[in-house]
Amino acid sequence: MTENATPPLKAVIIPVTPLQQNCTLLWCTKTMKGAFVDAGGDLAKLRKVAADQGVTIEKLLVTHGHIDHCGGTGILAEELGVPIEGPQEEDRFWISMLGEHGRDYGIEGRPFEPNRWLEDGDQVTVGELVLDVIHCPGHTPGHVVFYHAPSHLALVGDVLFRGSIGRTDFPRGNHDELIRSITQKLWPLGGDTRFVPGHNEMSTFARERASNMFVADQVLAGG
Repeated sequence: MTENATPPLKAVIIPVTPLQQNCTLLWCTKTMKGAFVDAGGDLAKLRKVAADQGVTIEKLLVTHGHIDHCGGTGILAEELGVPIEGPQEEDRFWISMLGEHGRDYGIEGRPFEPNRWLEDGDQVTVGELVLDVIHCPGHTPGHVVFYHAPSHLALVGDVLFRGSIGRTDFPRGNHDELIRSITQKLWPLGGDTRFVPGHNEMSTFARERASNMFVADQVLAGG
């Protein structure tokens, strides 16, 4: 591959809902088939971005069941006639409460049943792209991460942020489990892996291992 060759995967981050959640449109540049990861809301905006990029949406992927990440997923899946994949089934109880939580947060939310619940070690396809599924509980029990190895790109939802980590004070959140998910599931993917968090800016695992006040190597070593 030459330096100027088209990468196999392209992505656009689209903040949605009043909580400014990072919905990601990713697509296979060979087939121009794509997926939204965490279509939480602002569905007209999402459809416009896909159309502007010339991408045909073939499925919706979900990292976890919180309202800002998937409140609009069931609605958009019905509108587009596409399947939903993810999260892991332990987040079923969160998805069942999307209508109630939508009213609480002023976000349209509708419960849904994914076409496919995901497990650690599964793979999902988008066009000819293959993404690995990594179960990373702690923020929610059924949280999953999507990783495209050739691009060194991970979509981590609310597991890890630039300079912070996901909250664990929600029902069935677990701080120790979240730390294990980050250090045992994400760090082995390599420091050069860039990640899209559920909110705010992208970062790399190397940067977080060096400077994140919650999970930096020095912090976890007691230094």
